[in-house]
Formats: sequence, C-alpha cells, structure tokens
Amino acid sequence: MKKTIFVLAGLFLWLNTGFTNGVPAIPELDRVRLAEAFRLADALNGKLWRDWDKAPFAVLLITPEYEFLIRHPQPSADFLPLGNDNLLGSEVRYRVRTQPLHFLATFPIAGLPPTIVIGQAENTSSKTSTRWVVTLLHEHFHQLQMSQPSYFKDVDSLDLSGSDETGMWMLNYAFPYESPPVKQAFHSLAALLHDAVLTRDPGKYFQERAKLKSLLNEKDYRYLSFQLWQEGISRYTEYKVADWAAKEYKPSPAFLSLKDYEAFKSVAEDILAERILGDLKDFDLARDRREGFYAYGAGEGLLLDQLNAAWRDEYLKEKFFLENYAD
Repeated sequence: MKKTIFVLAGLFLWLNTGFTNGVPAIPELDRVRLAEAFRLADALNGKLWRDWDKAPFAVLLITPEYEFLIRHPQPSADFLPLGNDNLLGSEVRYRVRTQPLHFLATFPIAGLPPTIVIGQAENTSSKTSTRWVVTLLHEHFHQLQMSQPSYFKDVDSLDLSGSDETGMWMLNYAFPYESPPVKQAFHSLAALLHDAVLTRDPGKYFQERAKLKSLLNEKDYRYLSFQLWQEGISRYTEYKVADWAAKEYKPSPAFLSLKDYEAFKSVAEDILAERILGDLKDFDLARDRREGFYAYGAGEGLLLDQLNAAWRDEYLKEKFFLENYAD
C-alpha cells in the first residue's frame, strides 16, 4: 500500500509539474491559461487603459516543485533556460520552487521589471481557469502602475514608509482601523457607496466622502488614498476586464475546451456582486483592515465612470487621490 501511495504521489507531481525529455516543463493546462491571459491582454490594448501594451508582463508561475519564469527580460543566473515556447511567445526559465504555492503578488524579482508571482489556479483563491486569467490581469495592472517613470518617486513622496526600506509598510502601516469614529464613518460611507454603485446614481457621495479628511490625520489620509488608488482600482480593473471580455472577446478553442472553463460573463457578475457590492454591504474596517479598501476603491472607480468619462486618462498622471478625478 505504501509503495502504491508513493507511486501515485509521484505521478501527481509529474502531471502537475510536467517534464519534457527529462527536464521540467510548464504543465499544459497552465500553458493554455497563460497563453489566454496574454491573448486577452493583447485584445484589451488601449480599450481600458492607455499604454496597457507598454507595461511589462513578466510572470513567475509557481508549481509544486519548480518556478517558471516567462517574459522576463533580465533573468538572474539561478534560473536555468528551457528554450523558447512558441505558444507563450517567450523564452522560459526555471528554478526549484522558493515561493509558497498560493502566492499572488507583483513585485521586482530576479531584477527589474516588476514580476507577477502567482501559483496555479488550483492553489490560489482563483480556483478556475477563467478567474485565474482575470486575476492575472489584475496583477498586470499593478505592472502598469509600477512601470510609470515616476511611480517609485511619487510613492516615496507620500512619506509613509518611515524607516522601512522593504516596502512592507504598504501592508503594515498603522492605520486607525480600530478607531470608533473612523469605523463608523467608513461603515456609513460604504453603505452610501454601495447604493450609489447599485443604482448608478453618484449623487453626493464624494461630498460626504470629504468628511474623512476631518477624521484622519494627513499621513493616514495619504495612506488611505494610496490604497484606494493602487489596490481599489486594480479590483475595478479586474471587473472591467471580465466585463469587457464577456461582451467583446472570443476565447481560444483551447481555453474553451478546459474542464474548468467559466464564461467571462459569470466571472464579471460575481466580481461585481460579491467582491465589490457584497464587500461594501458587509464592510467592517476593523475586521477587513487594508483589504477592505479593495472593494471601496473599486466602487469609487465605478462612480467615476459616471462622473468623468476621461478620469482614466488622468489616473497615471495625477496619482493617489481618486476624489480629484470626480470633476
């Protein structure tokens, strides 16, 4: 029995890691997913964000045994070459796994540019191929943000990092999540934002939102604004990508044939209903902390679509304060 279990475990790793001629290879399922993400990104060029095609699109795919580096212009020496993959339009390199299987983030790795570090759909919150592709383009939007010439300088100018030079302040900043008046203000504003998005009636939301400035000190308000700008609009972009794909995009035959294929329309509806409106309706600042700002910023992005059709043209030029785009 033990021998049988060992053989089956080995077979599982073989199927989920993949080998070609005795060397590691990206599993075919993940090749199809990656190719679809690149294909959808190309189809979206210029339709949602200006200079979308100029953003780097380096990806580090994490599998149980290995990590595969795709579309990276400056790979470090610890990544070994596997040759060019015509489906992915890129040279592929690999190394023994160093990152958690469930990892999902974008940051510089193996040198610049910022790289999407992502586990397989089965090992992340995405679960299905379609949701994984949409999530990958959420992360690609982070690459667009970070690739702007003045991005890091502008982030430094917010003066939020203190003595932290690792960037972890973005996650660990001491925002007053537990403050009763701040919690109450966010609870009320989240309900107002939820209703405004649902009814497509911005009304006086941004006027009411201005009250946050009186409750927060300047640094805390800058941190809030940064998170809404960076993470909130990435969640907004995730929804807009799925919504556009549902209406305008024809998936490839290979992607449509996947057992876990899900229509983009279903994914878009779920992001709006659960990850934006649902999170706003159930908003709890003390519980959700920084992650609560994702839905909050996404909701503001949807209101901005109604208030100022050109706001996305301003987004990368005048950073960090979404309320400035409302006029």
